[in-house]
Amino acid sequence: MSHIIERDFRGVDLNLLVSFLVLVRERSVSRAAAKLFLGQPAVSGALARLRELTGDELLVRTAQGMVPTPRALALADQLAPALESVRGALTESGGFDPSRGERSFRLGMPDWMEAWLMPGVLAEVAQQAPGVRLAVRASDRSRASRMLEAGEMDLGLSVFDPGPAWQRMAALGTRNYRCVYHPDQVKLPPSGRLTRAHFLRLPHLFISYQGDFEGQVDTALAALGAQRRVLYATPHFGSLPGLLARLPAVATVPELLVPGWRQRFGLQAAAPPLKLPDYTLSCVWHARHDGDPALRWLRELLQRSAAALLDGAGDGQQRRQSPATEPRPARRPRA
Repeated sequence: MSHIIERDFRGVDLNLLVSFLVLVRERSVSRAAAKLFLGQPAVSGALARLRELTGDELLVRTAQGMVPTPRALALADQLAPALESVRGALTESGGFDPSRGERSFRLGMPDWMEAWLMPGVLAEVAQQAPGVRLAVRASDRSRASRMLEAGEMDLGLSVFDPGPAWQRMAALGTRNYRCVYHPDQVKLPPSGRLTRAHFLRLPHLFISYQGDFEGQVDTALAALGAQRRVLYATPHFGSLPGLLARLPAVATVPELLVPGWRQRFGLQAAAPPLKLPDYTLSCVWHARHDGDPALRWLRELLQRSAAALLDGAGDGQQRRQSPATEPRPARRPRA
């Protein structure tokens, strides 16, 4: 056991550190007070003590509200996992028995990931853990870190960039894209190849979480001196099959969707007529949950389910499997 020098912690208590983390997250004394079930004077007093203790303003009042200083952000990154470890040491039993345990989890993911992954996951959870409930919330790369920090989700599943120091990430697998279309609307040559000229003549349906009209396909085309026409942008993958059934158009989507869409909606797929970067599916969570055995059980179940689907996904291409625990650079499936 490391030596603890008692005088180093004089004037510090656990509640003070908890107040600090909530203040940094909420960036408002009144909102922090509401979350902590304390009066505003008590939270203001805690902030004053923290400022004296650290020798830093920690939160600075601006026209846009209270803004954490660099020192406050660095402290929050270090303290959040430490306090979660303390909580785990005091409250966790050290294991989770899915056949007996009762727990509710909130998962964040885009709709395509839910349609691809969750049917198998939910069937396994229902069989293994009758006391476990799952709730899915819409999430993507731009929202994941904020939702994890605010406690709005326990795990995120999608394509993510590296996040803050407290954000943990495990890669599930790396894949690429396919161009999907309805054969009643789009006719390809007998070879089944989608040529670049045909690709550029067709209107395109595009997935965008920000409402814009450009993505990785447009970047790749611009490097070739070409441009496509995006007719429609939506954040919902699930709307694309119905639209493609009515329009002579094409959509470039994660290749993992192709087998299901071919079977259920009669869509066909072709390789993109240009080189696109791979995307990496990942699972992300907050470091404060590293010691949570129930969440670890769910995370491992999700990783196993994703690995089984990735191994079995077929569209005539060689598959590349990433180790479930090895972080990789991630790209968002936004083409």
